[in-house]
Parts: sequence; C-alpha cells; structure tokens
Amino acid sequence: RFHHTSMSHLCSCSKTASDEKYQDPFQLGRKDLKNLYEDIKKELLVSTAELKEMCDYYFDGKGKAFRPMIVVLMARACNIHHNNSREVQASQRSVAIIAEMIHTASLVHDDVIDDANSRRGKMTVNQIWGERKAVLAGDFILSAASLALARIGNTTIISVLTQVIEDLVRGEFLQLGSKENENERFAHYLEKTFKKTASLIANSCKAVSILGCPDPKVHEIAYQYGKNVGIAFQLIDDVLDFTSCADCLGKPAAADLKLGLATGPVLFACRQFPEMNAMIMRRFSKPGDVERARKYVLQSDGVQQTTYLAQRYCHEATREISKLRPSPEREALIQLTEMVLMRDK
Repeated sequence: RFHHTSMSHLCSCSKTASDEKYQDPFQLGRKDLKNLYEDIKKELLVSTAELKEMCDYYFDGKGKAFRPMIVVLMARACNIHHNNSREVQASQRSVAIIAEMIHTASLVHDDVIDDANSRRGKMTVNQIWGERKAVLAGDFILSAASLALARIGNTTIISVLTQVIEDLVRGEFLQLGSKENENERFAHYLEKTFKKTASLIANSCKAVSILGCPDPKVHEIAYQYGKNVGIAFQLIDDVLDFTSCADCLGKPAAADLKLGLATGPVLFACRQFPEMNAMIMRRFSKPGDVERARKYVLQSDGVQQTTYLAQRYCHEATREISKLRPSPEREALIQLTEMVLMRDK
C-alpha cells in the first residue's frame, strides 16, 4: 500500500514537464559532481607516497556518490525554492565534497574497529596496510575535510558539520554497548542508526540549505528529509545483510551478526523467538549462534517489518521535501526515497 500511495504522490506533486519529473536523480546531479573525486584528491595533497595511495584507495570514483548526490540535489531544490536560482554555489558543492570525505574516513575507521577484510568488493585499507596506518589515514582524511570546511568561512556551517563527526563517534560507542532491557533496545538501535548514518546526510542537507536560503523552515525541511532518508537507507542496509548474497553486497553476508550486532531484523525476530534474547546479550559469541540467529530471522517477519519501517521513514522524507516549491530536483529527491527502498546492494 505504501508503495502505491507514494508513487501516486510522486505523480501528483507538480505539473512540471514529464521529462523533468522523472529525470534520474543521478543524471540530474551528475553535472555538479563532475570531477568530484579529482577535487577530493586535491584536498588530500600529501607528502608521503604511501599515505596518498591509502587515501586514494577508496576515492576511486567507483562509488555511487550517494551522499554528495543528495547534497547537490538538496542545494538546487533549496536555491530554486528561495529565489529560483538554478546554480549550485561553490560553497554548497564544497559541502558535498566534505560529506564524502567524512563518510569515507568513517569507513576506514569502522573497518579497523570491525576488523573487516572487504569493503565494496575489494580488500580493506587495514588488510593491506595494517591497522595502525589505516587509523592514521582515516584521521588524515578527516583533517583535510576540516580544512576544506574552514575555507567555506561560515561558522554556522562549521558547527553543523562538526556535529556529524561527534555523532559518528557517539554512534560507534552506542554500537559497542548493548541494552539489557528489550524495550530500550530498539530506541538504542535507532539512535545508533541516526548517529552513525543519518546525521551525516541530515546535517549536510541542512548546511547547503543554510547557504542557499535564509528561512529556518527550509533548514528544518532539509534536515528532516536527510534524517529520514538516512535512517531508511541504513534499515535497508540491515535487511540486505540477511537477504543479499555476499558478492552483491561487496562484503560477507551476515556480517552484522558476526560482529555481534542486533540490527532491526534481529530485534523484530526476537519478538517471535524470545530465545534470541540470550544470544543478543552475549553478542552471538557462542559457536552456532550466528547460524541460529540468521535462521530465526529468516523464519520470522523481521525482514518484512524492518522494510515496512524503512518505508515509513521514506514516506516522512517525501512529506517533508514536498513542502518546497516544485522543481526537477525536488522530484528527484522524492524519487531517491524510492531508490533507497528498491536497492539490492
């Protein structure tokens, strides 16, 4: 039902020309993201060859640049809403670059914490260069992002995007802890999901809206859109950990269980199979726990319930962004909520 209503909502949003309405978000944002990875590499000018090689490893241009894409589409949507300007300001594009740098630095550090050996279908930085150097490479990318942020020269933007780095650290700490109380467990999971994934998208969207439009209502719309899409994105990610094959994901399947993490599908499954509680508390550490937990999840409606929850967040994101004036970029952002739900890797 959700899918039907959201699609009909998509169709009735505005009377823009149909070719504008259904433009692929990635096509629409592409011109603003041209040379994105080359520009990131310019920010990472380093003296040592090895550090440069490590930094360039994830910025290979093969990612979908999902976060920068949302940021430039939001920038345009807010600029059009404010004064019908169709241009992305240089400072707004910088936010897109900084968002991708912060995200990538967090991946490098996450892989060290998780002792991961593959990411996006290739070996992780920590596997190739070792943990110590990987930590330093992540720190270096963060420092380069901070310099780029300072160059924007706007203290509000600095404080909005610095919040992201704080949230990433707090989110990682939340992930390292677990809640005894079942009722608190889901709230803990959603808070961790916001801090680790959605805060970056929410605050980057807010930052470009501040740069493009003085209206605080628009800043809140941009923030809420980014927050809801970000949480939905992670919920679907947690579903794919159970439903997608390792080759599609570019990392091992059931990776979260192996790390001892109880994500949405597990927490929903636990309501049907209370015997999972003990496994959650010991973080799936006993032999056979991971396989049993995975079996319980697939026997339960955990995957379905998590998908429904993601749909609700996407619906909320669509509701928020629809408050802006109609534009091809606004429609593309609505369409992105559909793409988040339909992705298979």
